[in-house]
Amino acid sequence: MIEGRHYQNAYITRDIDKAVASFQARTGAKDVMRYEGPVEVTTPRGRGIAVNKLAFIWIDKLQYEFIQPVSGYVDVYQDALPADDSLLFHHVCMMVDDWDVFRAKVERQKYRVVVEGGDQALKFLYIDARDLVGHYLEYTWMIPERWAAIGGR
Repeated sequence: MIEGRHYQNAYITRDIDKAVASFQARTGAKDVMRYEGPVEVTTPRGRGIAVNKLAFIWIDKLQYEFIQPVSGYVDVYQDALPADDSLLFHHVCMMVDDWDVFRAKVERQKYRVVVEGGDQALKFLYIDARDLVGHYLEYTWMIPERWAAIGGR
């Protein structure tokens, strides 16, 4: 199941500050949006709170997301972390136009949803497509104001 507009590549790390500094030094990227806080999610082990440190960097029309799992329902990241502080590719993210139509398609496809969350302004889910493309696929929907707030291009 691949659809939507690809706008993000995401990486996991044990040290987000080191990863961001290294990425900026090598790419010249200046603007970094950071977030750390609780997000309510549903995973195969139930519903709960996930806390991650996140950094977002735009280069042209592609957003790079760095994720450092902190606590709670972060298994989808924690279980795949590299042994050292390096960055490891984790997933791509695609934007969909109609969440309800997309979510109905998810129910009919074979790939397992491994995390899902969101609110009225932004919704997201990950499917485990490792046997198809070698990594997870994240899908998101957001209102235009939220897209603008994250620097969407």
